Amino acid sequence: MNSSRVALSLGDPNGVGPEIALKALAELAPEARERLVLYGPGEVLRATAQSLGLQDLLVGLQHVHVGGLPRGSHQPGRIDAGAGRSAVASASAAIEACRAGEVQAVVAGPHHETAIAQAGIVFSGYPSLVASVCGLGEDEVFLLLIGGGLRIVHATLHESVERALSRLSPDLVAAAARAGVRACQRLGLSRPRVALFGINPHASEGGLFGPHDAHCTVPAARALREQGLDVGEPQGADVLLADHAHRPHDLYVAMFHDQGHIPIKLLAPQGACALSIGAEVLLASTGHGSAMDIAGTGRARPDALLRSLRLVLDPLRD
Repeated sequence: MNSSRVALSLGDPNGVGPEIALKALAELAPEARERLVLYGPGEVLRATAQSLGLQDLLVGLQHVHVGGLPRGSHQPGRIDAGAGRSAVASASAAIEACRAGEVQAVVAGPHHETAIAQAGIVFSGYPSLVASVCGLGEDEVFLLLIGGGLRIVHATLHESVERALSRLSPDLVAAAARAGVRACQRLGLSRPRVALFGINPHASEGGLFGPHDAHCTVPAARALREQGLDVGEPQGADVLLADHAHRPHDLYVAMFHDQGHIPIKLLAPQGACALSIGAEVLLASTGHGSAMDIAGTGRARPDALLRSLRLVLDPLRD
């Protein structure tokens, strides 16, 4: 893309998104701030800046007003349909700007899924929104969590284990791995080493714990190797992560939500970055939610959002 700018949407305006956006801006170098374009309701941005004493940050700031709230709907800490609708509208506008080449990537503030559901919007996380706006199937966009020295892409995400198990296939696992590899390459790793978590404990222990890995992850690994990727045989997630101290792998592929989220949130509880990958648009977000319990108190920390911003402003090469 010919633009070096990055879009930053505010997320749920009643959550900590506006606060951490402004705090992150305050910590970035001026040349980095100049590359950002904020998307969200202007009244929320101004009110938050005033409450934090950061009004000067708004001078010269590039901002696209979108996702306006009904009068009286901006109430920090309140779960509200209008706020949920605003979060989706702001992120969607930023994604469209990226598709049009106006920005090179999108960083989205934390959303609140209940608020979005109250607005009557079908939504299961930013990957599904990216897929929808880009006209892709939900199985073509995946979540990659980065934190604590780990990169974990998820083959399935916000669904029951039963449904996820019914959907897992060699093609789906291989697609998640390929999307993860492309994302790693975009972030500076030319040939990432990939590890697949097994579906069952011990990757099914040669069939002792079920046929799922023999039917799914093993053929996925074989297909990926045939395509030239550096992928070993599936192993139990515990075994692979226990060996992480030696850094034998750059990217892990989790089969289920918790399989990938638990290690990242254990190692980087407030500092994880979440990437929606697989589409033409690269979207990064925080690995935490909208923290309604502290919204409006001034106590939110911008660590995770800063990591997400720096990740797309300057490719990660660690």
